Amino acid sequence: MSPTIHREQAGTTQLDIVAIVPARGGSKRLPRKNILPLAGKPLIQWTLDAAKASGVISLVVVTTDDDDVLDIADRARVETIRRPDELASDTATTVDTVLHALDTLAEQGITSRRVMLLQPTSPLRRVQDIKAAVERMDATGASSVISVCEMEHPPLWCNTLPRDGSLDEFLKPVMEGRRSQDLPVFYRLNGAIYLVDTNKFHHQKTFGVTPSFSIIMDKKASIDIDDDFDFLVAGAFLSLGVSKDND
Repeated sequence: MSPTIHREQAGTTQLDIVAIVPARGGSKRLPRKNILPLAGKPLIQWTLDAAKASGVISLVVVTTDDDDVLDIADRARVETIRRPDELASDTATTVDTVLHALDTLAEQGITSRRVMLLQPTSPLRRVQDIKAAVERMDATGASSVISVCEMEHPPLWCNTLPRDGSLDEFLKPVMEGRRSQDLPVFYRLNGAIYLVDTNKFHHQKTFGVTPSFSIIMDKKASIDIDDDFDFLVAGAFLSLGVSKDND
């Protein structure tokens, strides 16, 4: 069966920003994570609410292979695309999933100047973070903007371990005697927001199209749910009102 898109009303021919929320049904480390209840809402609902409340996204689209996810998205009154089986496997890439969503929208007469990837595994992403990404692109003329956060520990303190677990060559000699506070601040991609020029994304098939700029997100808002521990931590923060601005 060919993929279909369901919408409440006809879309505009050329939109500014389309947000794609990929949410397949399968997950090995945390089964059915996208629909698990988190602080009173299904996990995916936190992302849908933030996207809709931001006021900077023209259209929110959920792409999934799962009927329960489709039901949640329909109740949230966002667009839905049922993706084909080959894009619902463990080996399917996010780039291919977003390209499929954009192509499906194009078949329905909907195109966009920019596309934003919002993964539902970042439920503490705030409305202000989404707005900041758009403002950053507008201010810099960037082709892409990607969210980052400060690393919990400097990577210079990290290394792989040999089979016997020896630490003899774990740290480079230059690190001996160095204090954490003497090291530069390191940042990492947090997976919460990717904003990219749609045409350049189509041609280069990457979210990091240059010139690319960052937005720095709070470490608490950067929790990325991959397993049950992450899920418990996110629930604890939400119960404390960390993302109450999304309501």
